[in-house]
Amino acid sequence: MGTVSNRQLAVVTGASSGIGLELARQCASHGFDVVACAEDEAITRAATEIATDGAIVQAVRADLRTREGVESLHRSIQAFGRPVDALLLNAGVGVGGRFIETSLDEELDMIALNCNHTVHLAKLVVPVMVSRGRGRVLVTASVVSTAPAPYQSVYGATKAFVMSFAEALRVELDGTGVTVTALQPGATETNFFERANMMDTAVGQAEKDDPAGVARRGFEAMMKGKDSVLGGELKSRLQGLANEVLPETVKASQVARTTKPGSASPDKGHRSGS
Repeated sequence: MGTVSNRQLAVVTGASSGIGLELARQCASHGFDVVACAEDEAITRAATEIATDGAIVQAVRADLRTREGVESLHRSIQAFGRPVDALLLNAGVGVGGRFIETSLDEELDMIALNCNHTVHLAKLVVPVMVSRGRGRVLVTASVVSTAPAPYQSVYGATKAFVMSFAEALRVELDGTGVTVTALQPGATETNFFERANMMDTAVGQAEKDDPAGVARRGFEAMMKGKDSVLGGELKSRLQGLANEVLPETVKASQVARTTKPGSASPDKGHRSGS
């Protein structure tokens, strides 16, 4: 699908809800056309919401856990007929619970989405950015990327992976005109905790950051070419800063108090994670 537009082009994965939807909105409202991808049918509705301020938004439904899904998205990007100016690698899910009790299939699917899609799509898009001498990449990591994450042990490891990948790739691309920024959200008001089966945890029931604010900070950091940004409000940012200095054992114990199944206070009641 060839398009004629003076706007730049952004690709956002995981764009049907939460932080990804808000990142896509940031792009659309700041002069980008958007290729918005997610695995669920809600991406069609989301694309309509994103298409403001004259932006062209193309919805792509693809399962980015699979090689075929990533390549299908890449074909849609190529069919758009324009180079990618900003690549926002945001798609991801979580799995909560004790490792000896959680589903292996769910965790392998999570690794495939959180890690594989990030590497695979970057491998397809970033070299073209470098050849053009311009481009911006945003990778959604997490505050838990710098701390052990008991009761989210595999999820935390996936976020440590993408954080390390983003920071290393940034150095490799220094001087090419392509920047790489890592976004580190804290607990955010999305459907993450419900999907991760963590609504009975302290963090699942706690007040959370607004995804629009997280996305705004991430987008602004990407446009400035910063190396990383703590995307949440003060509490989340303090957690991220503490993770840079505290011993691993201390960080692990602190995280466990909020993520352990059944750790929610009885008087909190049930709050939606979306």
